[in-house]
Amino acid sequence: QVHLAESGGGSVQAGGSLTLSCAASGLSFNCMAWFRQTPAKEREGVAADGSGGRRTFYADSVKGRFTISRDRAANAIYLQMNSLTPEDTATYYCANKGTYSCAEESWYLARDYISWGQGTQVTVSS
Repeated sequence: QVHLAESGGGSVQAGGSLTLSCAASGLSFNCMAWFRQTPAKEREGVAADGSGGRRTFYADSVKGRFTISRDRAANAIYLQMNSLTPEDTATYYCANKGTYSCAEESWYLARDYISWGQGTQVTVSS
């Protein structure tokens, strides 16, 4: 069974940075993604890394500020978040799609992901 574990969340002031980590088991080449969710919104795709790390995708709201990366040797993915704003406040989840490719037209659909971590809270204050 695939196990995902996020870490690195916390509280930061607007304009600050955080790096989230997700330790995964046996997923070196699968499509992996970060999602986020608040009580008022559905789970939102933030970024994805697929095709063995050769293709990445980002939500428009985070382009230029967030970077997803992967360490195959460590079976881990990361989300570097810069220039954070209060709108980035959410619980962040890493997820495994179970496929090699993320698919450009559907990488952001939570329903297509088969494994999820427990989530890590990110709070950005103004």
